[in-house]
Amino acid sequence: MQCDEAEMAEDRELVEEKTLEEQGPDTEVTVVESETVEHEALPEETEMGEAAEEAALDVEEQGAEEEQEQLETAPEEVIDEAVAEIEEEAEERQEGRLWYVIHSYSGYENKVKKNLESRIESMGMQEYIFEVVVPTEEVVELRDGKRRTIEQRIFPGYVLVDMIMTDESWFVVRNTPGVTGFVGSGTEPTPLRDEEAERILRRMEEAPKVKVSFRIGDSVRIVDGPFTDFLGTVDGLNLEKGKVRLLVSFFGRETPVELDFLQVESE
Repeated sequence: MQCDEAEMAEDRELVEEKTLEEQGPDTEVTVVESETVEHEALPEETEMGEAAEEAALDVEEQGAEEEQEQLETAPEEVIDEAVAEIEEEAEERQEGRLWYVIHSYSGYENKVKKNLESRIESMGMQEYIFEVVVPTEEVVELRDGKRRTIEQRIFPGYVLVDMIMTDESWFVVRNTPGVTGFVGSGTEPTPLRDEEAERILRRMEEAPKVKVSFRIGDSVRIVDGPFTDFLGTVDGLNLEKGKVRLLVSFFGRETPVELDFLQVESE
C-alpha cells in the first residue's frame, strides 16, 4: 500500500510538472506580449489626446476672440445710436426756440432776471428756457466837464427771454416775481422776429456811445478853450468822434466852430 501511494504521488508530481512545462512559457509570453502591446500604445494615445486638446483650445480661443470683438463693437453702436437720438431731439427742440419779451417793473429788470434764472435752475427748465437778457448798452456821459462810461438800459421795463414756449415754460416765466406779463396780442405771447432779436443783441456789443444833453438847434455855452463863455447854437453832432459843431456869433456874424462835447454844456 505504501508503495502504491508513493507511486501515485510521483505520478501527480510528474503530471503537474508537465502541465507547468506546457502552460508556463506560453502564459509568460502572452503576459509579456500584452504588456508590450499596452506599453507601445501609450505614446500614440498621448499624441492623439494632445492634438484633441490643442484643437479644443483653438476653438475656445477663437470663440473668445469673437466674443471680445462683439463686446468691443457693441458699445460703440449703442453709443452712436444714443448720440443720434439726443441730437435729433435737440434739433426738434431748437425748431421752437425763439426770443420773447416780458414786462417788468421799471428799475427791477436785473432783479427779475436773477429771479427767473433761479427758477429755471430749481425747476429743471434748462432745456426749455436758455437765456435771460436785460438789453443794455454802454454810454459815455458828460457831466461837470468829465466823461464817464455808464451802462444804460435800452428798453426800460422789458426783459428778453430765449425759450421754447410750452405750458410749463410759460408758467415758470409768467409766475416769476416782478414779471407782469408777456408782450403779445391778447393772451398769446408774440416772439421777436430773428432780425429784431439780432439787432438788439448786436447793439449790446457795440462800442460805447456818447450821450449828450443837447440837440441840433439848442443853445449851449462854451466852457473850455479860447471861446470860453461864448454862446453858440448847435448846428451838427458827430457822435462817433464826440464832436459838436456850433454857430458862434463874432461881431454880429455867425462863425462855425467845431468843439469836443466836453467843451460845451446846455444853457
